[in-house]
Amino acid sequence: MNMNDMIAEIRDANLSYLMLAQQMIRSDKATAIFRLGISSEIADLLEGLNNSQILKLAGTNMMLARFRFDDSAILGMLTNYTKDRALAHSHAAILMAGQPVEEIA
Repeated sequence: MNMNDMIAEIRDANLSYLMLAQQMIRSDKATAIFRLGISSEIADLLEGLNNSQILKLAGTNMMLARFRFDDSAILGMLTNYTKDRALAHSHAAILMAGQPVEEIA
């Protein structure tokens, strides 16, 4: 994959993420904030973006979404379940709920 292809893939991922995030926020803001791991201020900003702003923001050459599993225990619960997958996912959701949300820097 060359650099131009990689940048195009990042832009596509950004656009998909922004569109999904905005749809989630408009549907159920509280749940979206939890699932996206964002603050209510960021949710308000994303909710208010128009199509032109979304396209401009998605067009950056860096990923807008961030991998949330900084804790190997959470990642392990989601990937290395043995018997009770639902219980492992519930436990991971509880641990993630205790993590701080993303903030505007």
